[in-house]
Formats: sequence, structure tokens, C-alpha cells
Amino acid sequence: MRRRAFTLIEVLMALALVGLIMVGLNTFIFSMGELWGRNTDARLFDQHVRAVTRFLEKELLRASLPPAAAVNSTPVGVQLVTPATALQENMITYLQLTGGRILRWPGRPLPEVVCSLQVRRDQGLFMLWHSDLENRFNDDPPRETLISPYVTSIAFDYFDSDFNRWTTETTMRNGTNGNPTPPQRLRVTFAYNKLREESLITVPATGAGLPNPW
Repeated sequence: MRRRAFTLIEVLMALALVGLIMVGLNTFIFSMGELWGRNTDARLFDQHVRAVTRFLEKELLRASLPPAAAVNSTPVGVQLVTPATALQENMITYLQLTGGRILRWPGRPLPEVVCSLQVRRDQGLFMLWHSDLENRFNDDPPRETLISPYVTSIAFDYFDSDFNRWTTETTMRNGTNGNPTPPQRLRVTFAYNKLREESLITVPATGAGLPNPW
């Protein structure tokens, strides 16, 4: 039985068809790569915002659970802190019994670390920290760790039960005793070039039903 071979015209048409398919695939791949690369900044910025938000949520939650928090205490409160290069400022402050991985001690790590959050203009969000067991706790300024260079501000959300609504304030609200009142939420703003995102972080409170570790 004779086998029919491809003619020259058929071979040329097949090569032309394969060439068109390859050109189409290359155009698609390059266009997708261009779109992916064009959105790199937005994707990386969004990942950074999510990572910092999760970190802060875990920090505050860990401080509000036993054994760090006692019954009817205020695990995440407000404290007047004096940084090494700035004036005194009321900051969101909490206690970590064992510190954390981002804290770099000059010597042996100590427990009962007092941590505060501060936003500095054009610098970002810092954690100010030192151990309550250090000999010069009240004299030396706390150490500093940069959490995010893209945080531009922290606002404070308070829930008004009388009107059943949230109110956002740029400074912490004073209570009846004249001292700053911890908010129910932190509203953290991130910015990078033209990108801007805002995340809400709930400030946990210790409930009366929690067991007292002390």
C-alpha cells in the first residue's frame, strides 16, 4: 500500500501555522509578564500591610491573655513614654512576658518587656521597649525597633454605645479623670508613593471571666 507524503505546500503551511501559534503565545506571555511586573509595587505593598497588621494583632492579643493579663486589668493601655530622641508622648503600651523575635538585646534577654507603639513623621512605626526588671528602667530611654517605614499615622476608634456608632480621633480621648482612654480599635494608615492602605486592629480587653494567673 502506497503511503502519501506531505507536499511542499502542506509543509510550508504547517510551518506557517506553527509560527503564528508561537507568535501568539509569546505575545500572551510577554503581555502577562508586563502586567505582572507593572503591579509588583502594589502587590508587595499589600503583602507588607497584611504582614504588619497580623503582627500587631498577635502582639496585642498575646498581651491580653493569661499569664500576661490578669483579671479586670487593662492589658493594652496608655502610658507616658520618653524616647531617646523625642519629647514625652502618650503611647499605646502593653506587656510581653517573654518579648519577641524582633527584639535584639545587648545581653541576655529579660522577661516582662514593656512595649509601646509610636509613629514618627517620615520614619514610620516604631516599637519602643525595655524590661521592667532592668536596673535603670525609670532612667534610661527604651530601646527602639522599626516595625514599618510605611506607616504614616495611627488614629483611634471609640465606640459610642449611646449613639451606636464609631468615632475616629487623631489623638486619644481623655476620660473623666483627665487621663487618656485606650481606644477600642487602632486605625493604621500605610503609604508608599501613590499607594495608600488603611487597616483596623482591634484592641482586646481582659474579661472578668478569665482565670487570674497571679
